[in-house]
Amino acid sequence: MESLIIPTWQVTFLCGIFTWIIVSSIFNVTRMIRSLSQPWVSSYVISGIPIILQIQKYQHTVLDALFTGLSCVVSVPFYTGFLPLLFWSGHGKLARQMTLLMAFCDYTGNCIKDVVSAPRPKSPPVRILTVTEDEKENAMEYGLPSSHTLNTVCLSGYLLHYVLSCNEKSDASFQLASFAFVCLFVGLIGLGRIYLGMHSVVDIVSGLVLGLAILAFWLCIHDHVDNFVVSGQNVTSFWAALSLLLLFAYPTPEFPTPSFEYHTAFTGVALGIVTGVQQTYEHFHHENVARVFTPRLQMAAFSGRILIGIPTILVVKFCSKALAKWILPITANALGISIRSSGYVPGLTGPSTVKKSNGYLQKMLLFGNQDSLDVDTGIRLLQYAGLAWSVVDLVPSIFSKLSL
Repeated sequence: MESLIIPTWQVTFLCGIFTWIIVSSIFNVTRMIRSLSQPWVSSYVISGIPIILQIQKYQHTVLDALFTGLSCVVSVPFYTGFLPLLFWSGHGKLARQMTLLMAFCDYTGNCIKDVVSAPRPKSPPVRILTVTEDEKENAMEYGLPSSHTLNTVCLSGYLLHYVLSCNEKSDASFQLASFAFVCLFVGLIGLGRIYLGMHSVVDIVSGLVLGLAILAFWLCIHDHVDNFVVSGQNVTSFWAALSLLLLFAYPTPEFPTPSFEYHTAFTGVALGIVTGVQQTYEHFHHENVARVFTPRLQMAAFSGRILIGIPTILVVKFCSKALAKWILPITANALGISIRSSGYVPGLTGPSTVKKSNGYLQKMLLFGNQDSLDVDTGIRLLQYAGLAWSVVDLVPSIFSKLSL
């Protein structure tokens, strides 16, 4: 059970974010930054079109398939499907770190995208190849920085750090080969985004630089973050408050894009993972749990985990969404908060359904230019939080009952 004592640093951190939300809203910081950065970035995007066209002269079906496949491998949906398997394989610390790092990258990268609101390369003359639905949605986002490049640098770099840390006795040739492979992989991802017409050179370079900066920062704090998640004070309530504040701290783009939805989903994932791990660390996620490809967790048992775990978390995702769609509108109405729905709740798709009140809660939540809250944001957050919680709490409990 968590302590009732709230550490001072948590209060200071949350108050700092809340203060930033108020200050940035009053002084319209997002528009100020955009007015300075957008023209500069847009000029580089336009001037970089000849480079894109030069690369696309080598168009070939093999290259189309290669770079499209690589883009899918480093996409958010891929990581969303891969991370549960990493948890269930017994590599809990690696899975926790990669999940939180992914959430951090996703939030930071999307914030910058929507602050700058820089365009992607214009088509025509650039050929834009979007095969999957995920890529079509990505094309609706702003360009700088390249999320694929940013995420690849951070996650492959952290994975390299983890592997080398676990194999401290490895020789120099193995370390050099591993580093070269990661560099080649990052290079192919960046080149592929240009070849597919999804990004300009300035997007790729910014994603690379930002990714290296985030990776360096994360390597300085990852042990502290993990210690806090597994054994800290006031973990769940702090992370819930942090997640809520991050929703309000997110900048408003020049025009609506899917970036905010992506961040909301992965913020919910991080909340669910932290909540579940904090409660069940000693049972399912400590360092001595069975790991795949060892006598304690053979491939047959791991396959059984996948066959049981995947359907279970999908059912939880569906139930979490249905429950949130029922609870949140009722709660908002009870508190007198004006709400609307972008599509999840058909009855709320029109103007805000609650008459504005003069209460302090209403004023606090609607201090910006908006006159109502989109209830879909809360539904999406709770939906993915429930999904992630089931990955690290409910599903491992089922594995334990079934001796898997």
